[in-house]
Amino acid sequence: MVNLKMPNLKPTFILFFPFFISIFNNAPFVSPKSTIEPCSNSDSCNALLGYTLYTDLKVSELASLFQIDPIALLTANSIDISYPDVENHILPSQLFVKIPISCSCVDGIRKSVSTRYKTRPSDTLSNIADTIYSGLVSADQIREANSITDPSVLDVGQNLVVPLPCTCFNNTDNSLPAIYLSYVVKPVDTLAGIAAEYSTTVTDLMNVNAMGGTSITPGDILAVPLPACASAFPKFSSDFGLIVPNGSYAITAGHCVQCSCGPGNLNLYCMPASLAVSCSSMQCRNSNLMLGNVTTQQSSAGCNVTSCNYGGFVNGSIATWLSTSLQPRCPGSQQIPPLMAPPTTVARESIFAPAPAPGPAQLAGGSRTFPGSSLGPISGSLPGLAPTSSSGIASDASPLTIPLAAYLTAFVLVLFVNFMVPML
Repeated sequence: MVNLKMPNLKPTFILFFPFFISIFNNAPFVSPKSTIEPCSNSDSCNALLGYTLYTDLKVSELASLFQIDPIALLTANSIDISYPDVENHILPSQLFVKIPISCSCVDGIRKSVSTRYKTRPSDTLSNIADTIYSGLVSADQIREANSITDPSVLDVGQNLVVPLPCTCFNNTDNSLPAIYLSYVVKPVDTLAGIAAEYSTTVTDLMNVNAMGGTSITPGDILAVPLPACASAFPKFSSDFGLIVPNGSYAITAGHCVQCSCGPGNLNLYCMPASLAVSCSSMQCRNSNLMLGNVTTQQSSAGCNVTSCNYGGFVNGSIATWLSTSLQPRCPGSQQIPPLMAPPTTVARESIFAPAPAPGPAQLAGGSRTFPGSSLGPISGSLPGLAPTSSSGIASDASPLTIPLAAYLTAFVLVLFVNFMVPML
């Protein structure tokens, strides 16, 4: 009887084994998503990337990685640009920073294509995407952007276009000025936690990112609206469309003018920058007031307020204009966001936490730390080695690093062996 059954059992299981393997290998798995914004014009906007340093980097090295001005990088993160030799300051590994970028309309969607990466020995597309650019781009996206037919072969010194995610949504959120941060979801993140850290709501995040539920996956890239101060410069000014996130700064007019947002209100305030050396006149015409100056005079009707304001950088000159108004009471002194010393350490417990909204400098052990920063200095390899009511569209960002199908296939194989060996 046993001999009669054995020939029937073995072929039967072997017949169905490839069927099980096929099911597991072709089963759908959740992969990270990215929010994209369709567009049809050639305009651009200011946007931010949430980036975590993969190794220790100088300020200038980090700026070079994204081809941005080091001063713009520092001011976007409220770091004091007057700090001695600040561009050579070494930022610690695992530090979370905001990278200011220009968001363009390319092939019908919003993205930044101004970043170039020069390949080095041992680079792979996966390493460039997942490690060096902190998951802001996928290996497939780099491959497609550069028409690479064989991703296993990269020439040393090859200049690659690195397409980075960004959104504009008219630089508004619920009809208020906003700038959008592209945020890579970390393993411990929740949508509620991200909303709380960035002073928004779960509902708003869901609307902006066209989400059907609150579930998020590590590696997802969300568009997070940050309250901001918008400018009203004329279109012919070189800094037209300048928008500054609440709690931070921007340097413009050839490093001559510093504009800040908050903390008391969302009115853009501009004044001479600390770097200003050779700049055009910043005095308001027909007045003794300089850019950023405000005078008040109490009267029986209220308080007469006169201020010298910034009007944009036009043909190499700093435009200013004088405003006068009658207010019920005289305003207090102008408040500006606090500046922080360049960070040297990061708090271990916040490595996987969302970066907080801009806040005051935190003092610890006599040295100030960067908000949302983490882990003590970690030595790494050399850099590069080792909407009003608009909403975006969720799209695939990058595949999971280790396919779950491989584990399921191995599991079925073990069951097969355990079943067959006793019968042999």
